[in-house]
Amino acid sequence: MDKDKIKQLFQSLWSWIKRYKWLSIIVSSMFLLAVLGYLFIIFGGRFVFDERAVILPTASKVVAEDGTVLGKLYTENRDYVTLEQIPDHVEEAFIAMEDQRFYEHAGISLPAVARAVYRDILAMSKVEGGSTITQQLAKNLFLANDKTWMRKTKEVMASVYLERNYTKSQILELYLNQIYLAHGVHGVGTAADYYFGKDVEELSIEEGALLAAMVKAPNSYSPHHDLEEAKQRRNLVLQQMGNEGNISTEQMLELQATEIKIEAQEEERDPWLDDYFAYVLEEVEITYDLSRDALKRGGYTVEVHMDPAIQKITYDQMQDSDFYHGSNDAVDGSFVLMEQETGQLKALIAGRDFQLNEMNHLLTKKQPGSVMKPLAVYGPAMQLGKYQPYDMIPDRDIEYDDGYRVNNVNGQFDGEVSMFQAVVESKNAPAVWLLDQIGISYSKSILEKMKIDISDQGLAIALGGLETGITPIQAAEGYRTFISGGEWLEARSVRAVYNKDQVQVQPPGQTKESVYNSQTAWNMLRMLEGVTKDGTGTAGEYAKALAGKTGSTQHPERDGAVKDAWFAGITPEYVTTAWIGYENATAENYLTTGSEAATRLTKSILTEIDKRVPLTENFEQPDDVEDLPEPIQLPVINDLTASIQLGGFSLLQGELNWTPAEDGRIVYRIYERGEEEDHLIGEAEGQGNYTIDRINVFRSGEYYVVPYNPLTKQAGEPSNITSLEFDF
Repeated sequence: MDKDKIKQLFQSLWSWIKRYKWLSIIVSSMFLLAVLGYLFIIFGGRFVFDERAVILPTASKVVAEDGTVLGKLYTENRDYVTLEQIPDHVEEAFIAMEDQRFYEHAGISLPAVARAVYRDILAMSKVEGGSTITQQLAKNLFLANDKTWMRKTKEVMASVYLERNYTKSQILELYLNQIYLAHGVHGVGTAADYYFGKDVEELSIEEGALLAAMVKAPNSYSPHHDLEEAKQRRNLVLQQMGNEGNISTEQMLELQATEIKIEAQEEERDPWLDDYFAYVLEEVEITYDLSRDALKRGGYTVEVHMDPAIQKITYDQMQDSDFYHGSNDAVDGSFVLMEQETGQLKALIAGRDFQLNEMNHLLTKKQPGSVMKPLAVYGPAMQLGKYQPYDMIPDRDIEYDDGYRVNNVNGQFDGEVSMFQAVVESKNAPAVWLLDQIGISYSKSILEKMKIDISDQGLAIALGGLETGITPIQAAEGYRTFISGGEWLEARSVRAVYNKDQVQVQPPGQTKESVYNSQTAWNMLRMLEGVTKDGTGTAGEYAKALAGKTGSTQHPERDGAVKDAWFAGITPEYVTTAWIGYENATAENYLTTGSEAATRLTKSILTEIDKRVPLTENFEQPDDVEDLPEPIQLPVINDLTASIQLGGFSLLQGELNWTPAEDGRIVYRIYERGEEEDHLIGEAEGQGNYTIDRINVFRSGEYYVVPYNPLTKQAGEPSNITSLEFDF
């Protein structure tokens, strides 16, 4: 074409444009808008795309030490699987049913795009329609909550962006992990386990087809909802696979004739796990610096110290209403069972009917009552070196410098008792006196070693009358020091945490602290054993070794009623704490019994555990300590008799006889009455007779016996008086 013809063509075009000016403007504008729209769709997807949404929330697994999966923690129940793990026939089933041209298109179909945009504009609202796999993924990832009329357009934009920045394999992997498949199940990995009880790699052709059949309407096509409807839909997928050449006609017909077999039933929540899981969430957040949301979304594996059998035993026992006595049925409780050697938490109950996100009584501080006495008074006092278990301490009504006075529970005072007796009988007055002697600051310094920080400054600390109190976990950690040679050890529920790539997340080390010397710890353990044998901890039945301390607190609004009931227990294997009370201690909510219920609960749990794995019958004395003797009970003697007998060289002797106690350690002091004062004439250890040499036959003598405790250096009540006289 020469220059003249080109010139003539442009002149004709210009003449046409001038003649049809408005039409030209409209056509040009439409062309420009089309180009701009195309560019907007192609390059505008970055404004819809959210990188965070591509990281799919993946359930974290909680497993026992033997690898048994105990449960999951999640925002969405999803076990992420790679495309390499997913069988080809599963991929083919989804592609055949949802997007046959998946590997051919660029994420969208241009005719479908134009149609979708037109419908959006026309309807001015959300318009549903057939979508490619990429579009479905884009909608679910970025636009699930978008209800605007441009949602479909945004979906196309995001789809194009995905196709430009991700491979087909990456898109398909995301899609197969993202899809919802009813009953809270997300992704084919989770669905394989939920519906068929197997790993995704093991899915058969018909099983994969069933999962693909559910995409359009998961709840409607769920085999748990309508088995026949699910089968018809599955067979449609198999037909599509046959049409696409994924399977032969013979295979299709054979598979369509098979019945749906679902081995895994619908998930049933095990309520006895919730208590432990709640504590795990708390520990992981603090110890591993992993937020609850991160743990529930990150696909972690959390290996825990829980003993599932013991956890179930504890949960079942906690449901028994015989252990709860209150003004109404809302009485609650918690229980801790910690392995004493390692500090591992084997069982945890946060509440009788606890559910996640409810008040966790394991972590709620409560007034401990007399459970505090060994921690704040008796342990620190013996560690100071000035006081020993059989030292006598005052049991009197004393007014202290700040005007504080305290009474014993029974309203009576014995004047003076041994520390051992004060512990066994849970006397208040001796505990307060002893705290005053050792000093509140010193006591709190010992408590701080056990990570018990209290702001209280008064002598009421001795009785557990704290402003905020301590948690059952803190109580268990504190009581463990008495069985571990004086060492405090941080309690742990988590053994290890692994990320989604199975790389272990390294935690800080388990905190330890030396609190008592081994002799102090052993002496305290022996005294606490006395509590369960002869003291306030005798309620209930348990045949094996057990030491412990009871505790209860007064109700603030109801005279004579109980607010908190405790029992802290120690066996050679475990340390336990049981708490019973109300979530809110109002005038209408109060306990009608004290610590005996918590004591019986503990013994019942230990008895059931003992049936499963026999527990130890006696505490083993460490090599580096001296054993604490059993306390001596002084007898009351009222059968003292006297007689005269012929001794050696024809001399007369007096013979005193009485019934001795079985405890051979008791010393019997023999006194002769005098005109001005009585005289100690001898002693007999562990026996019920005493010989008086060379008596005066012309003068009668009166005698009595006083039992004496060599441990406490305490004398008992004098016996009856008897006389030695010669009848001429």
